[in-house]
Amino acid sequence: MSREHSYQTVVTWTGNQGTGTSGYRDFSRDHELAAEGPPVIAGSSDPAFRGDPARWNPEQLLLGSLSQCHMLWYLHKCAVAGVVVTAYADTATGTMTESADGGHFTEVVLRPVVTVAAPEMAGSALALHADAHRSCFIASSVNFPVRHEPAVRVAG
Repeated sequence: MSREHSYQTVVTWTGNQGTGTSGYRDFSRDHELAAEGPPVIAGSSDPAFRGDPARWNPEQLLLGSLSQCHMLWYLHKCAVAGVVVTAYADTATGTMTESADGGHFTEVVLRPVVTVAAPEMAGSALALHADAHRSCFIASSVNFPVRHEPAVRVAG
């Protein structure tokens, strides 16, 4: 059975410094990302593109979305398989290449470190990353490779 889900966000540019986009250096890249319910996210462009380093940029948000999606599917798969995860942290990295007409991501690498409750769960815990990857809505929507370099630890 196929189901469709719709999402809505509002992006509002807050970077008019008085003269709009009268020149490349005359406006801020600051903006706000909002949706019904969660707090507003303060955004900008990457500092390499005149953005504010104290605000989230679209590239970081894409990387974060991939990491979150994988984690949520992974925890679900573990719960169903009887693998008890007691901790999870992912240090993800993404590579973007600039070109004359913009740029594109060439790769994302997720590096989740997972702690499981018992030694006999470690093998399944490692294998379930592949299942989570196949299920992740975000990873299946991008046109670049999303690789995984997971590590599994046993609690205690």
